[in-house]
Amino acid sequence: MPKRNDIKSILIIGAGPIVIGQACEFDYSGSQACKVLREEGYRVILINSNPATIMTDPDFADATYIEPITPEMVTKIIIKEKPEALLPTMGGQTALNVAMDLAESGILKKYNVELIGASLKAIKKAEDRELFKTAMKKIGLITPKGILAENKSQADNALKEIGLPLIIRPSFTLGGTGGGIAYNKDEFDDIIISGLDASPVNSVLIEESITGWKEYEMEVVRDKADNVIIICSIENIDPMGIHTGDSITIAPAVTLTDKEYQMMRNASIDILREIGVETGGSNVQFAVNPVDGRMVVIEMNPRVSRSSALASKATGFPIAKVAARLSVGYTLDEIQNDITKTTPASFEPTLDYIVTKIPRFAFEKFKGSDNTLTSAMKSVGETMAIGRTFQESIQKALRSIETDLDGFNNIKIPGYKKGGDRSSISAALTRPCPERILYIAQAYRESFSVKEIHESSKIDPWFLEQIEEIVNIENAIQNSKIPNSFEELQFIKSKGFSDNRIAELLNIKPRKIKDLRDKYNVRPSFKKIDSCAGEFDSKTPYLYSTYEETYNNKDDLTDESKVSNRTKIIILGGGPNRIGQGIEFDYCCVHAAYSLSKKNYETIMINCNPETVSTDYDTSDRLYFEPLTEEDVLEIIKKEMQKGLLKGCIVQYGGQTPLKLAKALSAADIPIIGTSPNMIDLAEDRERFQKLLKKLKLKQPPNGICTTSKKAVIIAKNIGYPVLIRPSYVLGGRAMEIIHNEESLTNYINSIITLFGSNPILIDRFLSDAIEVDVDVIADKETSIVAGIMEHIEEAGVHSGDSACTIPPHSLPKAVIKEIEVQSKILSKSLQVVGLMNIQFAIKDIETKNPQIFILEVNPRASRTIPFVAKATGNQFAGIAARVMAGEKLSSFKIKPWYKTKKISVKEAVFPFARFPGVDSLLGPEMKSTGEAMGLAQSFGEAFAKAQMAVGANLPKSGTLFISVKDTDKNKILLLCKKLIDLGFNIIATKGTSIYLGENNIKVKKINKVSEGRPHLVDAIKDGLVHIIFNTTEGEQSIEESFSLRRAALSAHIPYYTTIAGSKAATEAIVAINKGELTVKSIQSY
Repeated sequence: MPKRNDIKSILIIGAGPIVIGQACEFDYSGSQACKVLREEGYRVILINSNPATIMTDPDFADATYIEPITPEMVTKIIIKEKPEALLPTMGGQTALNVAMDLAESGILKKYNVELIGASLKAIKKAEDRELFKTAMKKIGLITPKGILAENKSQADNALKEIGLPLIIRPSFTLGGTGGGIAYNKDEFDDIIISGLDASPVNSVLIEESITGWKEYEMEVVRDKADNVIIICSIENIDPMGIHTGDSITIAPAVTLTDKEYQMMRNASIDILREIGVETGGSNVQFAVNPVDGRMVVIEMNPRVSRSSALASKATGFPIAKVAARLSVGYTLDEIQNDITKTTPASFEPTLDYIVTKIPRFAFEKFKGSDNTLTSAMKSVGETMAIGRTFQESIQKALRSIETDLDGFNNIKIPGYKKGGDRSSISAALTRPCPERILYIAQAYRESFSVKEIHESSKIDPWFLEQIEEIVNIENAIQNSKIPNSFEELQFIKSKGFSDNRIAELLNIKPRKIKDLRDKYNVRPSFKKIDSCAGEFDSKTPYLYSTYEETYNNKDDLTDESKVSNRTKIIILGGGPNRIGQGIEFDYCCVHAAYSLSKKNYETIMINCNPETVSTDYDTSDRLYFEPLTEEDVLEIIKKEMQKGLLKGCIVQYGGQTPLKLAKALSAADIPIIGTSPNMIDLAEDRERFQKLLKKLKLKQPPNGICTTSKKAVIIAKNIGYPVLIRPSYVLGGRAMEIIHNEESLTNYINSIITLFGSNPILIDRFLSDAIEVDVDVIADKETSIVAGIMEHIEEAGVHSGDSACTIPPHSLPKAVIKEIEVQSKILSKSLQVVGLMNIQFAIKDIETKNPQIFILEVNPRASRTIPFVAKATGNQFAGIAARVMAGEKLSSFKIKPWYKTKKISVKEAVFPFARFPGVDSLLGPEMKSTGEAMGLAQSFGEAFAKAQMAVGANLPKSGTLFISVKDTDKNKILLLCKKLIDLGFNIIATKGTSIYLGENNIKVKKINKVSEGRPHLVDAIKDGLVHIIFNTTEGEQSIEESFSLRRAALSAHIPYYTTIAGSKAATEAIVAINKGELTVKSIQSY
């Protein structure tokens, strides 16, 4: 069937800010859908509140709405744009839930908008747990025994009927939000309450526990003509009980017999037919009892999912692109395979390699969090590696995850001493956690058998045998010493061993292994991911490395890289997503590829993140899906330098990951374009940077550098408490803290030395009550232009990635802005910046005649604010800067001045605190946010209100405000109280604040702190009597006392502001909401 001509315009709903369970895989799928549908001639309208995704760039859709993704806002866009169709399957659970709401409320019918990609009936059948069970029963498939509950009473009845342990799955949620496994009644009660709360339809499925069973996924695509293909099978190494997003997974599945695979394949196809998915991709999850082979269906997603992104990158089959075309009427046989350019999309992909995905976690960011993995997802990113064998693939994946692993590194097992009681090893193997895969290897080193490890971990013996062989090879390396032949070294490398790991086992320097490989000519060969296992010639250079044994050891006969004679630029990506280094850096890498390819450079991307746009085979001219380590990157560069001219490498776009490689690249005489590594190091090296600022006569907060707690105490005494303290050479404020006294300082230093070794520790005087400002600059050696000045809404002390901020600045005097611009240009010139630079300032005494401007830090590289600044100012800075780095003059580009904008842009962060029970939600200098949203409007209040809506903080129009502020803030709160009372708010406050407000003629009711007896504030929050909270604290005791208040507010979804600046912004937003309806406007129309 040809494409539909009765549709002219299509509305696509994006996924919104990146959160745990819904990450940048939807940036990838949404971008693909926009691209494809525009190619097909449709007018594309997009709504997405995420400024960091490339899909919200104005070039990706005809009308781009950076607005909160709510039924109300989407309705306004429908009324304005009059689309004929709505595609909800590219924006994760967020898009699906909003589309369902619009369909069920009659909005789509009222405005003649057709759902494409998935019908309402199909969405409901797949997402509603009870309807899904009924559908499976109808086609003869088994689901775990389960009962749907819509309240606590029904849940208790289900508990009696099924019995513990139980798995609780909330309906219509993402990443297992609110769900979990209950082993006792207390856990059951807690999970039921959180599950009912998390489900938008207030229902949970309570199922018999099948933890320990083997888990599989099938990625399936079906069209309207009932052509169905399996893209790939995915096997979880971890057994059931762990969310698939948190499991180590491989593709294709390896422990199924052919008969079992065919049963699962047939079941997947039957499920798609029964559910009614006929225009796109779906993910179906199965569990198999390893004892008797019983197979049950867990769930299916009637949309592009996290696993779809993985399956696309694993096979080269562009699921999102194909699904978008199917949604407008094409059939699979009418769509060409992009990779081969000769076969149709109806050919099932074939893999002649193994792909391993390992999730990346951020438990270290959340003190007190439990790192046990359950059915509720907790990972913040993932990496993918490709090898010819499982052993090669998993060892590459381990070194890709960027947690300082070189493979199966030795690890200390908690509670175990060499030769001691082995029960602590069994306990470590039983508990699912991020380190368990390493504990398995360590257990072999402590003489555990495959059988013992299987009994504790329930991981399939096949995987355990593979890991056992790796440990046996490690022992052989240690016993036989340095490899002394081509065959020996080739064999070790073919098992996935890195030079670093071999060197560590032999207690020598990695350079010696590199020299040995040079001596014996042991080199990787590069293979294509071609979707057909070499059956057809692939036209797309999508490559991975392998050390598999080659024919007669002749690499040139098996290498498929086909290096070109062109002038090349290599872009190093950012690796797995994590807090502090997210999608914003991928955005910059993608723009570098786009802009440099247009200037006829051959762009070569190296990255290992399966979720991102940078690892799409059509983003750059050539893609290497490889770990971002010195060894792996240098091998690729060596291969690419065999022909053509390497203009240089870009290391300043992928965050800290490529910057760490800059010295090694320079040492290997690899050209680096942009700001020199020496200048990047000058900005990172505190002593060198201090000297530069003194020479330039620019201010820094009083500070010092130390490597011991003794020296730290002396420095802190000299500069005065509180102090801001952190290790050097880290990203995302890792381990940064505000310290109030000597005891805390000594404890901190001692813990940090074990984590970060001999790197210097930086101590600054903490500037309380200062306003923080972020500045992005673009420069060549002659010219520098301020790209944007962002005023933080939280005071200094909250990490810039966690603070809301606004362009243009909301309260800075013009003279201060002018001086910031002057200082930014001085720094840019002094550091000889070529490309992008980010500076963080703190402004003190802003109300006085002589405000003080302090420089907090300078990063001569792309920063996480670049996508936001690009959208706020209408300039594509990442693309422009890449061309400047390649040698073009900045003066040749037309750049709109950042301050000449017709809109106010507010960025707000989104946090994962709800995923980590017991963790404090108070913000500080260490970054904790997973993503961000943007609010656009013509007034600050409206823009801030939209940004709050977009991250799920729904501001009340009226109700009860609770206030408790520190003494220095009391006079600043009066005006806010008056404004909110005028809007009909009631005010309650703790004793000190209520006395002060009463003395100043503010009507207020006193309420107890938790420590003052009941009924207290937390009781009022739980009873729904509080609607918004302003709470500022000072000192460790005050912060500790207000912890229960913050957690209660988080559980009750109450907007909570911990700074005066944040409280002021919220007040302005509430005033704006009360004045009238929020309007919608496309970014192209500003």
